[in-house]
Amino acid sequence: MTTTQTEMTHASATGFDARAAGEALTILAAAQVEAAQAVQGAVAEIAAAAELAATSLLAGGRLIYAAAGSSGLMALADAVELPGTFGIGRDRIVVLLAGGIAALPALEGGPEDDAEAARRELAAIAVRPNDCVITLTASGYTPYPLAAAAAGRAAGARTIGIANNAGAALFDLVDVAICLATPPEVIAGSTRMGAGTAQKITLNMLSTLVAVKLGHVHDGFMVNLIADNAKLRGRAQRIVIGITGVSDAEAARCLELADGGVKLAIVLAAGAADLEGARRLLGANQERLRPVLAELAHKG
Repeated sequence: MTTTQTEMTHASATGFDARAAGEALTILAAAQVEAAQAVQGAVAEIAAAAELAATSLLAGGRLIYAAAGSSGLMALADAVELPGTFGIGRDRIVVLLAGGIAALPALEGGPEDDAEAARRELAAIAVRPNDCVITLTASGYTPYPLAAAAAGRAAGARTIGIANNAGAALFDLVDVAICLATPPEVIAGSTRMGAGTAQKITLNMLSTLVAVKLGHVHDGFMVNLIADNAKLRGRAQRIVIGITGVSDAEAARCLELADGGVKLAIVLAAGAADLEGARRLLGANQERLRPVLAELAHKG
């Protein structure tokens, strides 16, 4: 029986349980660093995946994450933060987890084998060609995400597959295959560790690049955030100040006029005549600040 990379034995596994705490933790930390470094080898594929996902959102489609077990937790962590961080509509993000989100506290293993459930759930949300289905499985062979990828492709949706074993079955079912060649786990097969770390980094990179392509990032600022608490309202004000150089009071005034809309407030602070004019400028430039600010600077 062939052993996949995610099931192999780590070089430091022998006697691991008998090591002093500090030595054991040093090994675990080094393994996490090694896993993170594996992401560098997939940068081109992550960029291609971000292009697919952004194209779907720009066309009015959805990002549909489908995964099981630890990979499902990574998918959920990425998906739920996109609306607040980048202002992507909550109706544009769907998360499908083997066993359902209600079953998360138990996170039982059985549901990951239920391919029929994945097909049923994709049908229930009426996946369509403008959507992008992002599937994750550390092994690359888990039935639930594989069935989700196949169902997404059959419906004409764009498909992305993320796995940690070269030659994974998932890769034959998707438009963009992202192989994260992480080393064997210190605890063999415990992919919540290295493989999960690499998946989380990959999703962070992918979704951030999607936000850049949508015009939701400017000079490292999250200019489309939803400021729904005191911390984020303060951040929104600092963003307006950081990009336009206006005073605290002027930034607060512009944010109030824009009803908390950071992009609109920035355009107002940069010299737009009024709120409607700011909206027109953003609309004419695909919601991207850079050309709007250049136009206002030229007029000024």
